[in-house]
Amino acid sequence: MAKGPGRQGGKAKGDPANRLLADNRFARHQYEILETLETGIELLGTEVKSIRAGQCNLRDGFCLIRSGELQLHNVHISPHSHAGRFFNHEPLRVRKLLAHRREIDKFRTALEQKGLTLIPLNLHLKGSWLKVTLGLGKGRKLHDKRHEEKRKTEAKEARAAIARI
Repeated sequence: MAKGPGRQGGKAKGDPANRLLADNRFARHQYEILETLETGIELLGTEVKSIRAGQCNLRDGFCLIRSGELQLHNVHISPHSHAGRFFNHEPLRVRKLLAHRREIDKFRTALEQKGLTLIPLNLHLKGSWLKVTLGLGKGRKLHDKRHEEKRKTEAKEARAAIARI
């Protein structure tokens, strides 16, 4: 059977099975991201329902490596609206991240040696699984932020000038 015009083979860009649920845009402003890693996250049922409803805030989140495990701290997932107090989850609890031992060891050495930070960049669906993208970031100083903003503005103006030609 032939596909109609405008259809794409495989997964479409707006596929509901691969959508962004929460994004930490502030992290890309505050940090220079050197490397990224996609990990799984250990969640409770009410947390999954809240995240799928868009009730998640990654802005103040950070990751630590404790006793050989990646842990996600300070990420606020609102309590589910249709669950009672007894069955609901704690909004700011520490959540375990699921990664291979090699990846955890690689990030541990980077965090210890270079003084870098591990921060959550986004939370997204990959099929039916919830995934977190972590970024190994180096904090920017104020003058670095200004320089980056100037570079982005110049690139935007250049694109606009080329489009006019």
